Amino acid sequence: MRAPYGLEIIESCLSCPHREDRLFCNLPPSAAQRLAAITSPSSYPKGATLFVEGQVARGVFILCSGRVKLSTTSADGKTLIVRIADPGEVLGLPATVTEKPYELTAEVIEPTQANFIPRQEFLNFLREHGEVGLRVAQQLGETYHSAIAEMRNIGLSHSVGEKLARFLLDLSAGHDNGKGEIKVTLTLTHEEIAQMIGASRETVTRLFGEFKKKQLLQVKGSTLIIKNKAGLESVLNS
Repeated sequence: MRAPYGLEIIESCLSCPHREDRLFCNLPPSAAQRLAAITSPSSYPKGATLFVEGQVARGVFILCSGRVKLSTTSADGKTLIVRIADPGEVLGLPATVTEKPYELTAEVIEPTQANFIPRQEFLNFLREHGEVGLRVAQQLGETYHSAIAEMRNIGLSHSVGEKLARFLLDLSAGHDNGKGEIKVTLTLTHEEIAQMIGASRETVTRLFGEFKKKQLLQVKGSTLIIKNKAGLESVLNS
């Protein structure tokens, strides 16, 4: 069904064309049917908020399409984007399982379908289907390893230039066809990139300018072109 924001809404988990490719959704028939019965499909525009840091956890969101940024904010208003969630992830999982408030804020960064499951129904679902519990444990493990990797990148980098170079190389991972230039879609603003690497927007803008002058990259609208991958990698070792 075509919905607002240009999304093709997936009405049921049973009819999802991506079901077999996604960790949480690729479930045995009985579990998949139960999941479809307790899930409410919803679509969200860019800028919508799914939940807020410190809010009592009311359930989980299965991210079917689009992307969501997960961030935390200090008392003085400084924001750090912890990571960007991709389709297939279950958002709000740690808080829902542990019965604690959401530890992050989830904000939609492009038109998104995120299906909601109320907390108690989700917990009952886990109790009824052991296979689902294993999938939840796997996703929590992946989230943990991702958080450790992000902490290592931010904490052990010696300069903001190194952090930005690492961010751009991670962004381009999987897009290198071996033909030289690497093209990826860059949907984050300089402010959001700064929030991801623990820097100021002004510093990120300045570094983008320096990388362009060195012919390391080029930006055309929302398309980022990495012209010299080896040059970016050398920034990590400088």
